[in-house]
Amino acid sequence: MPRPVTLFTGQWADLPFETICAKASEFGYDGLELACWGDHFDVVQAAKSDKYCKQRWEVLEAYGLTSYSISMHLVGQAVCDLIDERHKSILPEDVWGDGEPEGVRKRAAANMKLAAKACRRFLNNKPGRGKKKGAAGDDFPGVVNGFTGSSIWHAIYAFPPTDQAFWEKGFKDFAKRFTPILNEFEKQDINFALEVHPTEIAFDTASAARAIDAVKGHKRFGFNYDPSHLGYQGVDYVGFIRKFADRIYHVHMKDAWWGHGDGTVGVFGGHTTFTDPRRFWDFRSLGHGDIDFEEIIVALNDIGYRGPLSVEWEDGRMDREYGATEAAEFVRSVDFPSSDIVFDAQFDN
Repeated sequence: MPRPVTLFTGQWADLPFETICAKASEFGYDGLELACWGDHFDVVQAAKSDKYCKQRWEVLEAYGLTSYSISMHLVGQAVCDLIDERHKSILPEDVWGDGEPEGVRKRAAANMKLAAKACRRFLNNKPGRGKKKGAAGDDFPGVVNGFTGSSIWHAIYAFPPTDQAFWEKGFKDFAKRFTPILNEFEKQDINFALEVHPTEIAFDTASAARAIDAVKGHKRFGFNYDPSHLGYQGVDYVGFIRKFADRIYHVHMKDAWWGHGDGTVGVFGGHTTFTDPRRFWDFRSLGHGDIDFEEIIVALNDIGYRGPLSVEWEDGRMDREYGATEAAEFVRSVDFPSSDIVFDAQFDN
């Protein structure tokens, strides 16, 4: 059976929950990856209230939708980051508090632990849970997607030179802050999936491997695979899937192009904004960039990934409703199930 196609609601958080449910259904999606901002999913409420979780499911089901994951990118970013005034705009008031950096980081970590409880309660209240054996994605484990932040990103490609001892302090800081979070995820039987991304502790294949080592291979630490953040860096984004076959816990379908612009802006962005025509790279709606999704689907089939393909729609050059509708169709057109037979075995008969 084909994999479920879901829509990440992070780029739609300006819309009320029921509105994005109605739109996602119209766009042709099977479900939603719920952002924990706007009014789409409240981790505090969900962690303590079956009623709240059931109400979320009632709205989803009213529009023929399901859900497999929630996303904590904004709060997760503050766990390991060097906190500044920019974080205030993305964090809940109770996490930001007085803005004192270490206090923000500790409250963000506590909120991440709460997200594991919220995700577990939410999934436990899923209607018909355990009654649809064999359905695509039915036995997909609970996942909280998100960011980690990083205490060392600011020093990348830096002068004065950054030595390995400096990098190692950053990975140790990540391990110190995230291991207790991952232990709570283990208690709740939920996976944490880091979206490998510039500004995070892991932003390419090498740093992802180092992050796994930092948390001593903790089984609850894996990846929300998103090729758009790897391709323009020159990272082998298909090889990433094969390298971390047992840690691809969730998949974002997002496109990007690179090698464009006027030659005045490099990979680091030149302090330009997205869609500036001078840029070397930019995010694009699915099918309009340079990512080879056929190669990705083959690799996902090879590693046995059966979870959702979640569209994270970002393209400042295109109407988002047009793009989201087209993206759902694109994912269905490129996804194909793996074979359950050996194609040339029939010759033996």
